[in-house]
Amino acid sequence: MSNAKSLEQLEQKQDFIRRHIGPSPEQVSDMLSALEVSSVQELIDQTVPASIRLEQPLTVGQSRTEVETLSYLKSVASKNKVFKSYIGQGYHPTHVPHVILRNVLENPGWYTAYTPYQPEIAQGRLESLLNFQTMTLDLTGLDLASASLLDESTAAAEAMGLAKRVSKAKKANAFFIADDVHTQTIDVVTTRAEQFGFEIIVGKAEDAVNHDIFGALFQYPSTSGEVVDITDLIAGVQSKKAIACVAADIMSLLLLKAPGKLGADVVLGSAQRFGVPMGYGGPHAAFFATRDAYKRSLPGRIIGVSKDRLGNDALRMAMQTREQHIRRDKANSNICTAQVLLANMAAFYAVYHGPQGLKTIAQRIHRFADILATGLKAKGIALKHSTWFDTLTVVSDSKYDIIARAIAKGVNFATNHEGEYSISVSETTTRADITELFDIILGEGHGLSVDAIAADVEANGSESIPASLVRDDEVLTHPNFNSYHSETDMLRYIKRLESKDLSLNHSMISLGSCTMKLNATAEMIPITWPEFANLHPFCPLDQAQGYQIMIGELHDWLVNITGYDAVSLQPNSGAQGEYAGLIAIRKYHESRGDAHRNVCLIPSSAHGTNPASAQMASMKIVVVNCDKNGNVDMSDLKAKAEEVSENLSCIMITYPSTHGVYEETIREICDIIHEHGGQVYMDGANMNAQVGVTSPGFIGSDVSHLNLHKTFCIPHGGGGPGVGPIGVKSHLAPFMPNHSVINVPGTNIGNGAVSAAPYGSAAILPISWAYITMMGSEGLKQATEMAIVNANYLTHELSKHFPILYRGRNNRVAHECIVDLRPLKELSGITEMDVAKRLQDYGFHSPTMSFPVAGTLMIEPTESESKGEIDRFIEAMVSIKGEIEKVISGEWSIENNPLVFAPHTQGDVLGNEWDRAYDRFYAAFPVPAVAKNKFWPTVTRIDDVYGDRNLVCSCPAVETYRD
Repeated sequence: MSNAKSLEQLEQKQDFIRRHIGPSPEQVSDMLSALEVSSVQELIDQTVPASIRLEQPLTVGQSRTEVETLSYLKSVASKNKVFKSYIGQGYHPTHVPHVILRNVLENPGWYTAYTPYQPEIAQGRLESLLNFQTMTLDLTGLDLASASLLDESTAAAEAMGLAKRVSKAKKANAFFIADDVHTQTIDVVTTRAEQFGFEIIVGKAEDAVNHDIFGALFQYPSTSGEVVDITDLIAGVQSKKAIACVAADIMSLLLLKAPGKLGADVVLGSAQRFGVPMGYGGPHAAFFATRDAYKRSLPGRIIGVSKDRLGNDALRMAMQTREQHIRRDKANSNICTAQVLLANMAAFYAVYHGPQGLKTIAQRIHRFADILATGLKAKGIALKHSTWFDTLTVVSDSKYDIIARAIAKGVNFATNHEGEYSISVSETTTRADITELFDIILGEGHGLSVDAIAADVEANGSESIPASLVRDDEVLTHPNFNSYHSETDMLRYIKRLESKDLSLNHSMISLGSCTMKLNATAEMIPITWPEFANLHPFCPLDQAQGYQIMIGELHDWLVNITGYDAVSLQPNSGAQGEYAGLIAIRKYHESRGDAHRNVCLIPSSAHGTNPASAQMASMKIVVVNCDKNGNVDMSDLKAKAEEVSENLSCIMITYPSTHGVYEETIREICDIIHEHGGQVYMDGANMNAQVGVTSPGFIGSDVSHLNLHKTFCIPHGGGGPGVGPIGVKSHLAPFMPNHSVINVPGTNIGNGAVSAAPYGSAAILPISWAYITMMGSEGLKQATEMAIVNANYLTHELSKHFPILYRGRNNRVAHECIVDLRPLKELSGITEMDVAKRLQDYGFHSPTMSFPVAGTLMIEPTESESKGEIDRFIEAMVSIKGEIEKVISGEWSIENNPLVFAPHTQGDVLGNEWDRAYDRFYAAFPVPAVAKNKFWPTVTRIDDVYGDRNLVCSCPAVETYRD
């Protein structure tokens, strides 16, 4: 091969690397010159301690082009066999409306947005999430709903936690689960209970009242399909001062009486069948609703209606906003990531179909179940139950013959119990499918006609839903669910909401600790391929060989990148990863007879999810101080490790530190913990400053979670999905999560699950797989190096105008820096909140505000942003500094300046009255660059106090809407 051809191929393979990394070679040279270094390597040498730098390069392979990557992955995906799924058990085939598929799931305006902590530039997705909450309230019949949880099973575990917090049966320590709850839910709830020290009782639903319990969980309809009036069961549980929780099928609630009307205290479930693909298990949004009396104990996020400065209705996250960072180990939950993108899809599905369209879909599903049941009974086939919504359980001596016939025709049934199999029909089921089911079960020549049976069912009516449980109230009456049923109207509604939100397709989102890097289009494409999107998580493994290959390759690459020996891909958020890692540590200690080791050391700068997760693992938290430079105070660490030595379980530490520096003593910290018999949990939030340069395993850590939605390019989706796999050293590998339905190789049988599906949010793993493939060993290292270059350049330029709170060796930072606004605040009265809101006028999302230090902004540019965009951000910050100086000088008063009135909407700037000390044009266009790409916030500063005092968490009343 000629040198020219070889060079051409190399350039093609590196093409993706240069597209992912924002700065051009010329821009890199300019930034290095500003930093007074001659090369990237010189900067790395100055920044990263030599003792922790990898001695060998990564071995994930050479980078591949986008074409090569997608071609190979398509060949892998083709090894998946997409059978017709009648497995049910919480996962159903669905039709994703194409207008939602193209304009939401495949639209960076929706999938690259950040969590709506800055609500003035997030009104679109906040409205969609309010639709989701309203939909949840209407269907469940309860008072208050959250804006989504991770999946149905973890939502059930959260319900158990709520029950324990609010139940008046204070002496009870047992939680009852009916034995007809989904198997995976029993698994996840049992795992959670074990960590909390609760007793789990699994039995017949009617036996709940025979136990001393603080709560109970029922499935409605049951996992085997039965529809039973649980009013008396709920009342019996409540008579014991316990909390009655119901896991419900969302589609069935169009036809079934709302569980809240039956008396339930908590109702939860999966919104998956509202237009979200099964995706081999996720991601899917869980819904969760409870009584108003329990609002302070509700886990997750709540969207509420408030007012902005001009008195307009405005939406924001209510009460639970960043609760982990405020309440830490006293938080209701460790959940930080929700499932916003998937909740939005489900909400749009409900908006698009409307109440009548949804009811028609539900009726059609139920009618097909009736037709199938009628035909089978006519041929003498025994059904386990006389009631159902969509699921029939057949009692059969010839089960395995029938299953074999089904498999031969590309059909999957649920086969959980001996002598039984279940069939769950869905939105995608057709009349031809029902004929095929008759052929499979009865053999060909059975003589049944679907049309004739349908006519018979229609003539005689259906009693498969008890009359007392037939829904008789209207749902989804709000105009949002009754206005957008044509594709034109729906398209415009989606676009109108999208236009209210700032996302990565507008400008840099410079959030420290929450890496917002490029989510390349080529990485996103495979998630909608039917071979990945349409697999049920409990299908036979030989039908998921493509997934197994892709997951296996991703596993091996993550092992290499982290320096660990094994990885679990089950946790479906970073917080779930923390939880899973701590369980592994706890089980490891127990296996060695050290069950008493329950103390977790946590530096005071740690992410709030760290203490919340430690609390969920029933660990006692001891806080370790940080020194004036933001590093772990080594003398305090040594003293506390010595003090708790006999009971030390672990330390949870973030690296680079939460303060954005590479602590020089990290190896010594690991050694100290190990000397006292503990384990080192390294929080993976800042892993993007390690990849290819160092690794947690090489440093000396025992376990880490990885935020695939940060370092490995899965997009944030407006606040979720996230994926938080854990990497572990070999001694912890046996204690990673398993699953009761599908065994996960490499971990102990009997280990509980932490997520509903064995591989968590499997459908989005191809994103990280593609990122690693296209970057290769070289590109991954370059990404880390360029993140360090960008962060140090930004720090250097901002330091001319603002104090930088913490620095590491040679005055360098890692991948982020902390700008200290407190001196300016003291002189001017202008707060960090004012700066954050004013940045919106410049077209930027605020950096992380007041974390880990109050009165600061933590800024992370990532490797994906060009020098031009970083310079634009620097220009905005310098301009804002000038505005603050005008307040200090007295040119503007503290009451009348553009910062305290920020952000400025079009209505504000163009209003009839203007009594400001600055002109209208300057309010909206403070620097010339803004005019080139102006983003207008749609509401002015929101009144958080008003929103919490007047809590409204569903769509405003119709009268308000009309006004």
